[in-house]
Amino acid sequence: MCGRFALKADPGLLKAYFGLDETVEFGPRYNIPPGTDIPVIRHSPAGTRVLHLLRWGLVPHWADDPGIGARLNNARGESVAEKPAFRDAFRRRRCLIPADGFYEWKTEGKTKLPYYFSLKSGEPLAMAGLWESWRGPDGEILRTCCIITTGPNAVMAPVHDRMPVIVARPDWQAWLAAPAAQVAGLVRPFDPEPMQAWPVGRRVSRSVDDDPGLLEPV
Repeated sequence: MCGRFALKADPGLLKAYFGLDETVEFGPRYNIPPGTDIPVIRHSPAGTRVLHLLRWGLVPHWADDPGIGARLNNARGESVAEKPAFRDAFRRRRCLIPADGFYEWKTEGKTKLPYYFSLKSGEPLAMAGLWESWRGPDGEILRTCCIITTGPNAVMAPVHDRMPVIVARPDWQAWLAAPAAQVAGLVRPFDPEPMQAWPVGRRVSRSVDDDPGLLEPV
């Protein structure tokens, strides 16, 4: 699964790194939980690459109640093309969710110990996601997203049995715009060689804590 991540890179850096044609302003965050608005990269109808803020927790366009989003923070890659909550978005509304790194918890007895995962290069990574537009009874549009997960790579396996799908740079455009059948093979564990991980303090388990100290190894 993926339940928390960090994004400290500023919008200007992300605009250049991801080749964005449009972006919004936002500040650094070190402990991003579901249910909040997060930066999401999409392919616009005009063919441009844009970054907007979407709510983390997918609400399918056909849902009666937007509260379903609280249960749809992640989509399992093995079934994302078939599950009713995700299949339409997988065909038509894929996105990239930029992050400097993400957290996962290792269970040892009754204790859960948090770890931080990132790229050795220090560059942002692109997590594979889906997005949706949901129209409320009052006509207001709610745009939401989720992160696709898969089995672990060699860096992740000692900590947890799931990890976010990470899309490599050469595959970004295909993930955003190609037919679903052409990108199904991208739903897989990321190459472990460029990745690193270290244990961090248990403060990260409190979503109200959001500061650079959360990334410090312990």
